[in-house]
Amino acid sequence: MIKVGDRLPEGSLSEFIETESAGCSLGPNKFKVSDLVKGKKIAIFGLPGAYTPTCSAKHVPGYLASYDKLKAKGVDEIWCISVNDAHVMGAWGRDQKATAKIRMMADGSAEYTKLLGLEQDLSAGGMGLRMKRMSMLVDDGVVTQLNVEEPRKFEVSDAETMLKQM
Repeated sequence: MIKVGDRLPEGSLSEFIETESAGCSLGPNKFKVSDLVKGKKIAIFGLPGAYTPTCSAKHVPGYLASYDKLKAKGVDEIWCISVNDAHVMGAWGRDQKATAKIRMMADGSAEYTKLLGLEQDLSAGGMGLRMKRMSMLVDDGVVTQLNVEEPRKFEVSDAETMLKQM
């Protein structure tokens, strides 16, 4: 499992782009993580799934509510990563009113989740392989804070905990 001091692994995540721009077409776009994190401080939180109860009621809303405080502490971007496809993550981001504040990053096949060592098998509940609930602060690609939740818990990966650690 990734730990504080590690560099994020090489890999890709997808994001549903709402507005076409140079280099980004409308719809799902795949990005190399190493390109996205270069020279930036990024607050990343990962969760088991879009539209799931704790994720929708607490995790995303907490980061939205803390957006200005995180930015004031030098965070360039906030990412939400989940093992869902880019279409679902894009729709969920719109529903959560997270557009332009939180980048909803899709790891549809859990490939990046596995590279991080943060996978969990939720097949018994019909969800398959998913990401553990977690948060991390990444500075220029290096993990400076990491908070991984115990199963079925939401105690250390919230935005308030991250703010206290900064």
